[in-house]
Amino acid sequence: MPISEPSWWYGPGSGWQTALLSPIGTLVGRIASRRIQNANPYRSALPVICVGNFTAGGSGKTPLALFLAKLVAEEDREPWFLSRGYGGSLEGPVRVIADLHTAREVGDEPLLLARAAPTVVSRDRRKGAEAIEGMASKRAVIIMDDGLQNPALAKDLAIALVDAKRGVGNGLVIPAGPLRAPLDVQTALANLIVLTGGDAAGGRSVANQLKALSRAPIISAETRAEDDNAKFRGRRVFAFAGIANPDRFFATLSSLGADIVARRAFADHHMFSEVEARELIEAAEHGGAALVTTEKDIARLSGASGARGALKERAETVLIRTSLEGGDLDVMRRLIRDAIAR
Repeated sequence: MPISEPSWWYGPGSGWQTALLSPIGTLVGRIASRRIQNANPYRSALPVICVGNFTAGGSGKTPLALFLAKLVAEEDREPWFLSRGYGGSLEGPVRVIADLHTAREVGDEPLLLARAAPTVVSRDRRKGAEAIEGMASKRAVIIMDDGLQNPALAKDLAIALVDAKRGVGNGLVIPAGPLRAPLDVQTALANLIVLTGGDAAGGRSVANQLKALSRAPIISAETRAEDDNAKFRGRRVFAFAGIANPDRFFATLSSLGADIVARRAFADHHMFSEVEARELIEAAEHGGAALVTTEKDIARLSGASGARGALKERAETVLIRTSLEGGDLDVMRRLIRDAIAR
């Protein structure tokens, strides 16, 4: 079940929670390290590009995966997404049909990905890659949405995405901190580190920390709202989100000039109930505000009826996209071409 991210993972100093959970985090880190280092990964016949992160929760992997698909297509190759389908009931491998499947079956991210390129959900990444090999042409390129630490499938390009504002938090492993495995073990997996968000000073601080552990190039990507989001300027809105970092969504909405009269945060990948849907609709109506949420939250309401269906119809979304420019884009293109060549 999705859980809310503890605030003290990214808070200053060490609290009693950190001291209490550090031994467990150390044990989890050792198990994760052993699993990674003793891996015998499957080498797909197709190039594999993985977009992951060092920490639990979101850092903009899906928007970057969508951007990568465009770059792969520009190389005259066919992007195919491979996802674990977090939160979905289907183990797979199964090809996602955006207008047929629901988030309860395949998870929210795959529904977004499937609208851009062919997408396969599989808990077993090797079986997922083999399924794509059987369905796709020889010009296909597999783009893994998450799975940096998954040792089942060899990666030709492993990209680690880092929120420049939050960095790696307190530097400890789950549950004592946000790291999925010890940072030095994880940085050894990455061929490229991409910083998103944060100011210039914060980005430099995180970059310097990572440079001490990794020889991988470190570049910056911009994650921003699309131009048509100007429609929110000056409007009264009730914002709600069930993502890993809802505060980032609320801040983005504020930056668009929206008047946020109320906000409600849910756990990452939260499946809205009928009661919650009615509460959101009634609260927005009472406050004379428009309901606004994320694309992922709307995806989880796909195929819903009743109050959940009404929420899907009433809620508007903020469209977020990732882009790279200049030398950073050149680095990304070069590494994609190298991965395809391998």
